[in-house]
Amino acid sequence: MEKIWEFYKNGQWEVPFLIFSICLFVATSLFLYLLIIESRNRNIKKERLRNEYSILIEKLMSSVIFEDVSFAALKEDKNLMVLFDTSFFRENVVETLINLHKNYEGIYALKLEQFYKDSGLIKDSFRKLKSLRWEIKCKGITELAELNVYDAFDTIVAFSKARNKTLKITAINACIKLAGTNGIVHLTEHADPIDDWTQVNIISAFKKHDIGDTKGVELLLESQNTTVVALGLKLIKELKLTQKVPYVAELAARTNNNLIKYEAQNVLQTLTL
Repeated sequence: MEKIWEFYKNGQWEVPFLIFSICLFVATSLFLYLLIIESRNRNIKKERLRNEYSILIEKLMSSVIFEDVSFAALKEDKNLMVLFDTSFFRENVVETLINLHKNYEGIYALKLEQFYKDSGLIKDSFRKLKSLRWEIKCKGITELAELNVYDAFDTIVAFSKARNKTLKITAINACIKLAGTNGIVHLTEHADPIDDWTQVNIISAFKKHDIGDTKGVELLLESQNTTVVALGLKLIKELKLTQKVPYVAELAARTNNNLIKYEAQNVLQTLTL
């Protein structure tokens, strides 16, 4: 240190600076290395726990679906309740619930939905909606929609006006999943433009969820937002909603927007051939 100080006093600052830079580089490299090792060990531990939990969760879900075991009965297992107090275990249970719910219908799906509510996992999903991170909000929205939590509809509608495009699309798709056509009627009052990518996703959601009742799609044609009107026309065309032809004809006759008029006439030509 004394030699370094002498270099500095003699105006030879390059040597101390070089030594300091090397020490800083070594320290930073060591810190990053330890950070990577810690992260890797943490991921390995999570994967090991995930594998252990998956066996237990599969048995748990099997008893709920096929043996009519209620969550109240499961609460008697103190070891299981200890696991339920950990966020990682609960997250894995929700993931399994979602995957099972996608593959089951009828009474089995209802049992899964009831377990979701009784176990309090539904509260975890609602908490995700309050997160500052948009990807966490998307996860919560998807969980609530997949498990048919209709009470979340109004809250999810609010996210359909978000600036983040992914969050907006996720919210609109969830609204369609929960309420069909009623899930997009609120777009008639939407002030912001709905870009082509969002429109494509909305149309795909209708096809994916096989919405039978399309009553209300025609309301989109009355919006003051031309992109919402364009979405309505695309839905009518893509879903071949011939019963909506009178509404399209009325729009073509009254609109002063040349682009909308052209799109409406194109829809009429496609559906009346």
